[in-house]
Amino acid sequence: MKRSAAVSVLAALFVAVFAFAATAADYPSKPFEFLAPAGAGGGWDTTIRLVGKALGDLKLVTQPMPVTNKPGGGGAVNLAYIQRKKNDPYVITVYSPPLLLINLTGQTPLGYKNLTPIARLIDDYGAFAVPKNSPYNSMMDVVEAIKKDPRSVKVGGTSSAGSMDHVQFLQAMRAAGVTALKEIPFISLQEGSMASLMGGHIDLLSTGMAETVGALESGDIKVLAISAPERVKSGPLAAVPTLKEAGIDTVFINWRGLFGAPNMGDEARDYMANVLKQMSESQEWLDICEKNGWEPVYAGPEEFAKFLDQTNEEYKVILDEIGFLKK
Repeated sequence: MKRSAAVSVLAALFVAVFAFAATAADYPSKPFEFLAPAGAGGGWDTTIRLVGKALGDLKLVTQPMPVTNKPGGGGAVNLAYIQRKKNDPYVITVYSPPLLLINLTGQTPLGYKNLTPIARLIDDYGAFAVPKNSPYNSMMDVVEAIKKDPRSVKVGGTSSAGSMDHVQFLQAMRAAGVTALKEIPFISLQEGSMASLMGGHIDLLSTGMAETVGALESGDIKVLAISAPERVKSGPLAAVPTLKEAGIDTVFINWRGLFGAPNMGDEARDYMANVLKQMSESQEWLDICEKNGWEPVYAGPEEFAKFLDQTNEEYKVILDEIGFLKK
């Protein structure tokens, strides 16, 4: 009986190991579930859709990569959803600073440790836009108005209060000498942020550079400044000054990277990291980055994880200074 039981255990282990090896070798063998943590048209949505398109065009991934939008809570709804996909190697999502910020400000107990870092892909930068008929023609115009009356300028963004779009604007105002940061109205617009700006529901939109290109080209908005260290070299944003050029000495980086579900498996993680590395070196991806004003900055799983640890500590300092860090 003992010998028979031992043989049964060994047989079961052999089958499990064989099945695991076959799964790893065959991956990916079915469609992916790509997730955007916000509505259509935003930075997360744009990034993951362009990643899927590039991977398909380059034939680096042959399985379908449909994108599902999971908006809400500045990324918290999507983060909670992925927890139910633990161990699933086919669930891939994109995140940026809000992944860290919504945890540090107490909006969710979940954070970057509850995902599997795959690759950091790009650095994007913030843009500050106003309607074409706005009385504000420079960032210093906005600064002066807020110094006179902090509640006179309604600011909007797609992130939640205390998250990226809000923080990048407050960081700029703080660097410009504004002290009443908490009194500046901020409206979280999960969808339709550009329409809200052009419709006069907000006075200034704090967003990513790529999200302003279409409305800037059509002449519907003015972009007062970008948070990059240098000007964009080409395209409609090339004429827009940096914050430093506008008299505000600060830079805000909006990194973006891809993550898998918790415990997605090393083999699947490494596979995705490898194809993303190949994609990031392709001319198609470089052209996409140039068009959107993104800086390609590929980093694999280990380097990305270290970057997240370091950046999380830096955000703690910023949030503490502006009074949003949950202690």
